[in-house]
Amino acid sequence: MLVAAPTVLRRGDTGAAVSDLQHRLAAAGCDPGGSETGEFGPATEEAVRAFQTARGLRTDGICGPQTWGSLVEAGYRLGDRLLYAHQPMLRGDDVSDLQRRLSALGFNVGKVDGMFGPDTAHALSQFQRAAGLAADGIGGPATLAAMARLGKRDGAPADPAPVAVIHERERLRQAPRQLAGRQVALGQPGGLDALVSAASRALSARGAVVVPLPQLDGSEQADAANRLKADVFVGFVLDPERDGCEIAYWRSPQGHLSEGGRRLAGLLCAPFRATLGDAGQVSEVGMALPVLRETRMPAVVCTFGPAVVPLGASVTEHLAAAVDEWCAQPFDES
Repeated sequence: MLVAAPTVLRRGDTGAAVSDLQHRLAAAGCDPGGSETGEFGPATEEAVRAFQTARGLRTDGICGPQTWGSLVEAGYRLGDRLLYAHQPMLRGDDVSDLQRRLSALGFNVGKVDGMFGPDTAHALSQFQRAAGLAADGIGGPATLAAMARLGKRDGAPADPAPVAVIHERERLRQAPRQLAGRQVALGQPGGLDALVSAASRALSARGAVVVPLPQLDGSEQADAANRLKADVFVGFVLDPERDGCEIAYWRSPQGHLSEGGRRLAGLLCAPFRATLGDAGQVSEVGMALPVLRETRMPAVVCTFGPAVVPLGASVTEHLAAAVDEWCAQPFDES
């Protein structure tokens, strides 16, 4: 029997929740094997790490809320349930599949993020009208069957990512090409107040309208930035186990990404490498962290090790310069 997981599962835990975790890992293609059934041992920890890596999550071998939620989402296949606008939003691999199919047929779902939000609901209703169905915004058997028929007939591409890319590029192309007057949301869950304050001053000095979002988790930061309609989001996270800095941008487990976020992450890497020197390496990586997934604007999350924090002023000056340069060219036009 499948049961609800506790808040955190880690090595050494036992019981029905661990058995459920192992069942879900196996279904997601990360089978820990049968030697540890009901026991969270080394094989289960390695399977959790493999799943986290595949899904673009923090790879720590611990099944916390984000990992558990992603496991639940991975268990949904298109057709398993009705898909429709709901609060909280329906999430899952079935939603991602629906979004990809709509995009392949030319309907704009926005970010292919596995969340059934307003853009997906609107695109689904548009498809239903075009297919001669009742435009109820519900992804049920009749709608999925029509989508499958039209997809085959029209020779829809297997990877519709360029549709989302075109729409993101158009939004960025129409935006002002300078930092002055642009709204920059700065988020952090805690522990980096001085660094974020320095970043706020550096960005404000270049004319940005800075909105700090302190002491919030990733989803809360995304919600606040979305309600503010910020132009760009920059998150900060302190990781005591890390050397240097990791700069993450949105990339889904299926490979869809934010070009604006990737461009900003790339611009941040070079000056950070020059600034940090022996403080450690700087890496750029596509991830599916909640704040990157849920923000409606280009976003990056900078995860710093303790050695970076004392470099505050020089780091944040480079950050402000990178955001300024990003405004001038927010995506790679090559």
